[in-house]
Amino acid sequence: MRSTRHRTTRAGLTAAAVLTLVLSASLVTSAAAAPKAPDRGAAPDAEAAQAAAQAAALTWSDEFNGAAGSAPNGANWNFETGAGGWGNNELQNYTSSRNNSALDGNGNLVITARQEGSGYTSARLTTKGKVQPQYGRLEARIKIPRGQGIWPAFWMLGGQFPGTPWPNSGEIDIMENIGREPNRVHGTLHGPGYSGANPVTGSYAHPQNWSFADDFHTFAIDWSPNSITWLVDGNAYQTFTPANTGSNPWVFNQPFFFILNVAVGGNWPGYPDGSTQFPQQMVVDYVRVYDSTGGGGGSRTGTVTGSNGICLDVAGAATANGTPIQLARCNGNAAQQWTVGSDGTVRALGKCLDVAGGGTAAGTAVQLWDCNGTGAQQWSHTSGTQALRNPQSGRCLQPVGRVQNDGTRTEIANCDGSAVQRWTLP
Repeated sequence: MRSTRHRTTRAGLTAAAVLTLVLSASLVTSAAAAPKAPDRGAAPDAEAAQAAAQAAALTWSDEFNGAAGSAPNGANWNFETGAGGWGNNELQNYTSSRNNSALDGNGNLVITARQEGSGYTSARLTTKGKVQPQYGRLEARIKIPRGQGIWPAFWMLGGQFPGTPWPNSGEIDIMENIGREPNRVHGTLHGPGYSGANPVTGSYAHPQNWSFADDFHTFAIDWSPNSITWLVDGNAYQTFTPANTGSNPWVFNQPFFFILNVAVGGNWPGYPDGSTQFPQQMVVDYVRVYDSTGGGGGSRTGTVTGSNGICLDVAGAATANGTPIQLARCNGNAAQQWTVGSDGTVRALGKCLDVAGGGTAAGTAVQLWDCNGTGAQQWSHTSGTQALRNPQSGRCLQPVGRVQNDGTRTEIANCDGSAVQRWTLP
């Protein structure tokens, strides 16, 4: 347990930083590539687990392909910048400079912590407003830095942050390491009533007691409604459910965004000393989101029908991005076969049900688009009202003009529990 750790004001400063960002509402094109082989020496069980994950449907990834020295893809990543301790008495000044974050030309993102005179610089990248998955296998392959006072992390905050303040917004730490524990990584939940120095947490020690900085490792969660399991190199080491938060709310059934950063110093890791060498680099091979059901298991395929029995349909059975979603008489063709995934997506013809432009206003059109893991493609089905709700906008799917006729296009609108917003899913 990390009894000396405090992140309350760190997340509070994040709110100020996020508010200064220009958040893109554009849709993200997947940069998916063929899955890479597991690390050499992985145990057979770990290889099997990784192979199972890779057999699942890849819904979004950043493979960090690009020219050496170039910036990470701005369609996916925001820079959070500044110093001030980040609520933990940390020492680094986060920058957007290529000295602190750049592609290496070999398919990796490199985040570099540097000593600059009497201070330190580093980088902190988020996918806030751009890529906000809900459920599935979420993983990154990372070679972490090393040294006393060095604090690399791959983690997430609830997509409603900062409008919903931390810790009520929720935080999922997929991987954290502090330099004084080179052979150990931590996986943690923060939420209302279990945050800061008293989170729900556990750790994983390297099976050979080696330093995690010696090689690449895969850090992941398998996330489903009311359950999160942590894995390292395919080895599951803990699962948390609402039972672990006791009487406190479970706030993890909503979209979250990714954060990658390397901090220097702070209350939990302590501070660099004479043994700490700079620069230190966190090398990220990829970040990926899979529908962990792989199109089976928790996924369901069939028609989505309105309250009058009419079908949700891809106009003209076209597969181009931006094809309107409409109502049509049920005819059994592929344009009316929808797969409802455990990752929150609703898919047809190999693409996703999508709110155009990531819009949140009532009247925004609903369309077909490449699956990309953004909040524009997250949907939840409310059992009571049978509404199909987009959590990012807080609005519900309905036919334009509230008319359930053949050929009527669809949009998002204020959720009102009416018959035209009732949908029967497979």
